[in-house]
Amino acid sequence: MPTPHVESVKIDELDCWRIRHNGAELMVAQQGAHIFSYQRDGEQPLIWPNPEAVFKRGKGIRTGVPVCWPWFGVFDRNPQSVKAMRQSDQPAGAHGFVRTALWELAATELEGHALRVDLVLPVPTGGFPGWPHQVDLKLSLLLEDQLHIHLTSHNRGTDTVTLSQALHTYFAVSDVRNVDVDGLDGVTYIDTADGWAVKVQSGLLHFTAETDRIYLDMPSQVSIVDKDWQRRIQLTAEGSKSTVIWNPWTERAKAFDDMADDGWPGMLCIETANVLDDVVSLAPGESHTLGVSISAVAL
Repeated sequence: MPTPHVESVKIDELDCWRIRHNGAELMVAQQGAHIFSYQRDGEQPLIWPNPEAVFKRGKGIRTGVPVCWPWFGVFDRNPQSVKAMRQSDQPAGAHGFVRTALWELAATELEGHALRVDLVLPVPTGGFPGWPHQVDLKLSLLLEDQLHIHLTSHNRGTDTVTLSQALHTYFAVSDVRNVDVDGLDGVTYIDTADGWAVKVQSGLLHFTAETDRIYLDMPSQVSIVDKDWQRRIQLTAEGSKSTVIWNPWTERAKAFDDMADDGWPGMLCIETANVLDDVVSLAPGESHTLGVSISAVAL
């Protein structure tokens, strides 16, 4: 669907779209409706520009905003209500199956000064392999002075469907050792890097080692304070009570073939999510929207 704002491009094996509007550029792969670049003119990138990212059919892209759905992370760590939705004896890949599915560009429309781009995932007759449910997915992107991302799940089947999900965003930072996350003080979290211990955040979050935490009953707003780049990335969540914060640090990064051994200081994942007890149950006809708005302001 060509428009003055959208250009089709190919990166290695994947068809992608370059979207430009109002001094910003967004890059999206058709596979997974995967945003893999977002930058405003004259500014540092907001999405981590991973030079080792792989653009191959059937492989998730390690950067940007992977869409994790209809389960999050390792399948067996999901609640029973989410696992019961799957009907297959085959191994279940991490983060669900839509991040490697081919989405369709459904609409591009100007809304005042903003540009809206809608991508939809066609549901095969009978549902997806091993997941036989009729749930329509739409990813709506709105570009204005900030980026709004909304993932809407609509159950048009006859049974209640329960799912977990995340917008697994990799943010670009000057050096993760020198940035803080603000807005988490007093929030309970599960420290998966420390045996899934339950803890409470005190003050700002600093990074001194591998970090993999699930924050529960989250406020709607948090921010990444990056003094070296003199900016604050502000995140406003919608339809979410849980947030995952992750950085692999030194040893874990070495295990990835699509990330440089020294790539970890430049990235920080803050994932707007519905995980663990914060699952989404959709009765027939119901919809749910998971969203995040991203903006950068000077310190």
